[in-house]
Amino acid sequence: MEKLTVGILIFNGMQVLDFAGPFDVFATTRLKDKPALSDPSPFNVLLISEYPRPVYASGGMKVSPHHTINYSPPLDILIVPGGIGEREAHSNHVLLHFIRSQAKTVKTLASVCTGSIILGKAGLLNGRKATTHWMSIERMRKMLPEVEVVENVRYVEDGNVITSAGISSGIDMALRIVAIHHGEEIAQATAKELEYPYRQQ
Repeated sequence: MEKLTVGILIFNGMQVLDFAGPFDVFATTRLKDKPALSDPSPFNVLLISEYPRPVYASGGMKVSPHHTINYSPPLDILIVPGGIGEREAHSNHVLLHFIRSQAKTVKTLASVCTGSIILGKAGLLNGRKATTHWMSIERMRKMLPEVEVVENVRYVEDGNVITSAGISSGIDMALRIVAIHHGEEIAQATAKELEYPYRQQ
């Protein structure tokens, strides 16, 4: 089975569920009707950071990357989380350069929560519809006037770019990515395995 490689960018101050929710969706996905735990996922999920040292997520969770941005393997999907650390990450030119370069080649570019502001600061949402955490909707509108900010939705899909609202909505977004690449039935089966409601936008 040829796997799709998912890169999740991690940085200090990211929200735990922003990266862990999508990670578990992709790690749980199976293509068989009645999969065994030993069956492989069709996704290879990697955590990617600016530096090789661990980062600290919300609540102090210590998370180690699989790769640094300079040694990242080719990605099919890139996901950018949010959290309080977004306020520093969105002006980190090294991270923005990495995201821009990956955006040229990935099949799907996605964000969770205020990760959409990072995508916007990278210039990747101009002229697109996008969303973010409800508490940051107005901040996003002010910071990113070239973006059509949508509220009261779980996620927004515009071409190959998907932005999701706050925190748990990253799971909905990840399930949508599963559906894009492997079909609705597989996405629904994954949601059932996670005991999570399957929502279609």
